[in-house]
Amino acid sequence: MDRNVRSVDDVLKLMDSLFAPEADRWTSGAGNWWDGFYEDRSKPVPFFAAKPDESLVSYVERGLVPPGRALDLGCGPGRNALWLASRGFEVDAVDLSPGAIAWAEERAQEAGADIRFRCGDAFAEDASAGPYDLINDSGCFHHLPPHRRVSYLRLVERSLAPGGHLALNCFASGAVGSELPDAELYGAGGLQGGLAFTPESLRWIFEGMEEVELRRMRDEPADSPCFGEDFLWAALFRKPAGPGPLTP
Repeated sequence: MDRNVRSVDDVLKLMDSLFAPEADRWTSGAGNWWDGFYEDRSKPVPFFAAKPDESLVSYVERGLVPPGRALDLGCGPGRNALWLASRGFEVDAVDLSPGAIAWAEERAQEAGADIRFRCGDAFAEDASAGPYDLINDSGCFHHLPPHRRVSYLRLVERSLAPGGHLALNCFASGAVGSELPDAELYGAGGLQGGLAFTPESLRWIFEGMEEVELRRMRDEPADSPCFGEDFLWAALFRKPAGPGPLTP
């Protein structure tokens, strides 16, 4: 007989186990799946190209997000981390996939960029040496099951500096992604490739933060220097400068 739940983290791990192993894209053991995804670098995957998100470029160029310390969450092959470093940010980047990190490190070496890459679980308490002025997430959030939003908000709470920004791109409801209610995902045992969100759901989840901008990402042509797909939300939230936790 096992009695192994006595903390919030124990509950979260228990709920992780309710999903089929092949559905796991978020725990530290998921690196092998992502390694397989990144193995063929020639695949026609739009975000394999070394292009920054058009939304991220827009935030920085309009002065909404000034240079500072940045964490690129789920960095993949490092396209946004490289661009941030080229604009004067001090960048840490984390991903579950050793293959993605190896590719990102190669790109950084070729560009002469000084970026601290780490392979592992971003939600671990010692994973991010904040505080950061910017947390950038281009495609991580919508791969999390509902209970791991607790982990996500804790990460933002402990790692983002007061007055810092969260730049988030995620699947847009009505365009792509699963629209099953949260509770039904546990019966299905998977996330159907990723979860869709409405503007209202994002505002509710991040209600402890100030909404700076929330719009559909602009669709960028193949020859654009930026990545952009209009099935994604592009959201920029600001952490309050004063006291007050983001999680209830």
